[in-house]
Amino acid sequence: MLSGGIGWTTPTTCASGSCCKYSNDWYSQCIPGSCTASSSSDIPSSSSTASTVPGTSTISGTTVATSSTSRVSSSSTKTAASPTGTFTNPVLYEDFADNDIFRLNDTYYYSASNMHFSPGAPILRSYDLVNWEFVGHSVPFLNFGSQYNMTGNQTAYREGTWASTLRYRQSNGLWYWIGCIDFWNTYIYTAPQVAGPWTQSASMPGTCYYDCGLLIDDDDTMYVVYGGTNVSVAQLSVDGLSQVKTQPVFNAADAERNGIEGNRLYKRDGYYYVLDDDSQGTTVIWKATSPFGPYTKKILVDNINSPVPGGGTLDQGSLIQTQNDDWYFMSFSWAYPAGRLPVLAPITWGSDGFPILITDSSGGWGASYPNPLPTHPLSSWTGVDNFQGTELSAVWEWNHNPDPTKYRVNNGLTLSTATITDDLFHARNTLTHRLHGEFPVGTVAIDFTKMADGDVTGLAAFRDVTSWIGVIRNGTDYTIQVRVNATQDESTWATTGTGTVVATVPITGRKVWFRVSLDARASGTKLAQFYYSTNGSSFTPLGPSAQLSSGWQIFMGYRFGIFNFATKALGGSILVTQFVNA
Repeated sequence: MLSGGIGWTTPTTCASGSCCKYSNDWYSQCIPGSCTASSSSDIPSSSSTASTVPGTSTISGTTVATSSTSRVSSSSTKTAASPTGTFTNPVLYEDFADNDIFRLNDTYYYSASNMHFSPGAPILRSYDLVNWEFVGHSVPFLNFGSQYNMTGNQTAYREGTWASTLRYRQSNGLWYWIGCIDFWNTYIYTAPQVAGPWTQSASMPGTCYYDCGLLIDDDDTMYVVYGGTNVSVAQLSVDGLSQVKTQPVFNAADAERNGIEGNRLYKRDGYYYVLDDDSQGTTVIWKATSPFGPYTKKILVDNINSPVPGGGTLDQGSLIQTQNDDWYFMSFSWAYPAGRLPVLAPITWGSDGFPILITDSSGGWGASYPNPLPTHPLSSWTGVDNFQGTELSAVWEWNHNPDPTKYRVNNGLTLSTATITDDLFHARNTLTHRLHGEFPVGTVAIDFTKMADGDVTGLAAFRDVTSWIGVIRNGTDYTIQVRVNATQDESTWATTGTGTVVATVPITGRKVWFRVSLDARASGTKLAQFYYSTNGSSFTPLGPSAQLSSGWQIFMGYRFGIFNFATKALGGSILVTQFVNA
């Protein structure tokens, strides 16, 4: 529990048998055990202990990119500007799960899962752990089989990129992304810059680094922790593109759990740490003097309350060391329909060398904490996209791989029909955008002058239960239609229903604006409402509200989906002139 800090108004004396551990001006914490000379106050001194190490210093996955670095002990003086103010969880109200976060100098990078969406493995960037921006993707194209192209009536829903790992290696100037695909092959992508170009540099057929975490050690050796239930550590080759050896290190039974996953590997003060969880709300931390063990364990998080109203358990995540030598844990809360939302909390280190989560007064994950660093605002996650230039921005991801011959960006987005189907789940080149916030609203402007007979275009609330508003051409007639509750089987992901038409209205013009507004809160109504406009300013609701799904089985949260598919023959196209994310 907390024992003091700026803004702390409750008692500041620890109970008998605990010692006050200073972390920073905002936090001091009662740590079980007796006070020692070094921990009785733990207030940083004006001097620090450092040793010069050529090359890089890797502490808990933090790479300091200099020609010679100083590794500073945990009692070093903080020289950066002091943060002010507070942040609120979730730090980003968007679906970015399975985070792997590390620091490079004063910049933080965040790799996340996006499964069957393409490009894969999104990368975010921050300078304060609270404000984030899109950088790009580590996997430019899901080159893992024909199912990712929706060929032969195949799909790859809930497959693709998940629980992968990202690091920068100073010795060769390369970024590495490692992930297991389809429970069978591990792929390694590299890039000279975080924004790319990313290249598939290696694969390991038959070897699955399931839920993996990469550590680049002080001597530049690369280790990967991986596994579900049974956890192993692998040592990679000098170039980081193949496996030298692998060794089991522990299993779920060692932690009295039925399963464990979400593995991350860190190093701090000469000890190796593995962070993982049981996917039921319990996070376990393991410690050893060698990456291959033997490991001892301790519980870091045990089914505490989520800071997200209506949110479920807190699972997986990253330990993060700031340049001020403060420590944080970024996890996620299950919070459908929006998705799995990132939440941040500070940690301290006990006298036993294990981390301790700073909770709120009720023992839950705090809804708000003091800012970790001076705030560094970035561009807004909401706004207008007029599709200028010749490429899509990084916020856009296709449902499965697109057919690149069937779309074009050039002062607008042209979507030619790529599939003949009556099933949106099998319509290639559906372009998706994550929801943002509790009450997201998406509005798209579409010129459908070049629609062909039988074509269907519109805007969807896209997930395993999908509802949409769109235009259908039947001969010379054009009709706006709302279709709700297209569904998928929750194990095979085969389409079980293409939805029910609940409202129609004719349209005579050839340009339309569609709007979808949602209550995406886990504690909310979980409803979507559909609107249309013929002038872009006045909008008319159409049809009843559609119920959103809140099951976890598909993993990914709801998205806006812009689609255009054919039911009779290919050849038609539409022009998307604007999308507003509000």
